[in-house]
Amino acid sequence: MKNETGTQDTCPIAAPGPGTRTIPARAGRPGAAEERFRGLLEAAPDAIVIVDDTGTIRLVNAQTEALFGYRREELLGQAVELLVPRRLRGHHTLHRNAYAANRQVRPMGAGLDLHGLRRDGSEFPVEISLSPLETADGLLVSAAVRDVSDRKAAEERISELAALVESSQDAILAKTLDGHITYWNAAAQRLYGYTAAEVVGRHISLLAPDDRHDEIAMLLERLRLGEKVEHFETLRVTRTGGLLDVDVTVWPRRAPDGTVIGACAIVRDISDRKRAEAELTALYEQQRHVALTLQRSLMGTPPAVPGLVTASRYRPATQGAGVGGDWFDLIPLGAGRVGVLIGDVMGRGLEAAAVMGQLRSAAHALAKTGMQPRRLMQALDTCVADLDVPDQLVTCCYLVVAADEAEVTLCSAGHLPVLVAVPGEGARQLSAPVNAPLGVGDVLYEQSSAAVPPGATLVLYTDGLIETPGCDIEDSLTALTATCGALFTAEPPGLDIAADRILTALRPDAEGHDDDVTLLLARLPAAPLASVTATLPTRPESVPEGRTFLTKALAAWDCHAQADDARLLLSELLTNAVQHAQGPVTVHVSRTAAELTVEVGDGSSHTPEPRRADEDEESGRGLNLVRVLADSWGVRPTDDGKTTWFTLRL
Repeated sequence: MKNETGTQDTCPIAAPGPGTRTIPARAGRPGAAEERFRGLLEAAPDAIVIVDDTGTIRLVNAQTEALFGYRREELLGQAVELLVPRRLRGHHTLHRNAYAANRQVRPMGAGLDLHGLRRDGSEFPVEISLSPLETADGLLVSAAVRDVSDRKAAEERISELAALVESSQDAILAKTLDGHITYWNAAAQRLYGYTAAEVVGRHISLLAPDDRHDEIAMLLERLRLGEKVEHFETLRVTRTGGLLDVDVTVWPRRAPDGTVIGACAIVRDISDRKRAEAELTALYEQQRHVALTLQRSLMGTPPAVPGLVTASRYRPATQGAGVGGDWFDLIPLGAGRVGVLIGDVMGRGLEAAAVMGQLRSAAHALAKTGMQPRRLMQALDTCVADLDVPDQLVTCCYLVVAADEAEVTLCSAGHLPVLVAVPGEGARQLSAPVNAPLGVGDVLYEQSSAAVPPGATLVLYTDGLIETPGCDIEDSLTALTATCGALFTAEPPGLDIAADRILTALRPDAEGHDDDVTLLLARLPAAPLASVTATLPTRPESVPEGRTFLTKALAAWDCHAQADDARLLLSELLTNAVQHAQGPVTVHVSRTAAELTVEVGDGSSHTPEPRRADEDEESGRGLNLVRVLADSWGVRPTDDGKTTWFTLRL
């Protein structure tokens, strides 16, 4: 389009030379090209600063105002160095002059860190693209300025993370979802022996032993599902073929839309830890073996008692040294009687085991004297006090089983209730007076007797069987009673099977209890095949009357072979009772398939003892005869006096 002078109308900004912009004016509208240029300038996403060849700002857009904090009128006519940090202005002038000599579209300061200066004096990193513009007024330069603060921060963060990954002491690697390695840090090279060039692109199964390739497939599948796998301990193989114990943590790598696109892994060598753990385990097992050997030696091995079927289980605590204060004992008392003892020293460790060992020995010795349960507890309470262990408490229960009388006499010092299970009748607690534990002091212990039929099973245990954290002990006792009731039906299992089932029901986790556990089952023997009792006055005529009574009983039972010895020994016991005792004398005779038992009771608490008689003495030889001829004999105190007894094998 021609103007009034006949020349072609042009935009104030024209570009006749190479590399410059040319923007023709629109026909019919003077200045249309300039308006369009200004519109494009304002629409540009970056800050645009246009300067002349002297570095004076000629045009800016709204983004420049927003980025630098100046109003447009404050910038126009100012030197462009106003927007450059003071420390960089000298360099900027040199770069600007150099650009005027070599005009082309290019980034400014390629390879350099460029910064802008805001009105408030703050600096920020920028990228600048320069474009030359030839105009009628001379050279103009358009600078597109972009704030790259976020990108620079991200780059610095990435650089920091890369440095951390590369300097990590743990092996770090990345892989695709099909298992091909894409990244390998220096620690991975030190761990496995492969360089990055040797493994990148190869399958991760390269690092797994042949028998663990299925494990690799499993981990990859879990990663595909987006699952993170932490602290997976396994074996890996090095370049030289050596095996490593490693701890592996793998997690999925996701695209911006959340899609799983790969995986990263941190691998830590735990070989030293595994060796240390193995050594500690071996040392612990060694110490535990020593402790348990000590425990069992202190507990002793209860003797087999003819006619009394038993089963016992002892589980040491899985925490600490594994020793504790539980114990039990079976004491043959003679004349068809058996003492059953169970106890628990409060606390754990060697001190509790040492106290247990002393008390067990004392209790066994006291029980062998035929002492009644309440008197035995009284004596043990004194023993605990004599040990001089501060705040030491002991629970204990002692029972005397008299099979011929189908009776159990017991005394409990704060111990858990004894259960009795009768085939076909279920299980119940055996009634007993409530007494304080041993060690309290100044306690008058009481005992009680209860009828228990032959074939019934006594269930004795310590608190480790039923006391568990978070569980009410009454609920556990109810569960134990129900378990025993279900086991001892009309056709109960053997006691060993029953003991195992009770432990399984009450303590299913054999390795998860912090107190030792003791369980004792004792099945009462069958009643004697026959028994008779006679009561005689304390007079000399009672001796031949007693012999006659015994002779008739032995004849009825067809025990002729033992008749002479039995009559002689009974005569000696009756003579002692008539001469030295008081009150009526009872003669109780019973027999089993294996032995004959004769008991003589009187009202005297004096305990006879064998002694060596002088040649001219008429007395003093009776008990020596009993001691020589009887298979066993003894004296036990009773509430009314004492009972002297002997047995003869049939």
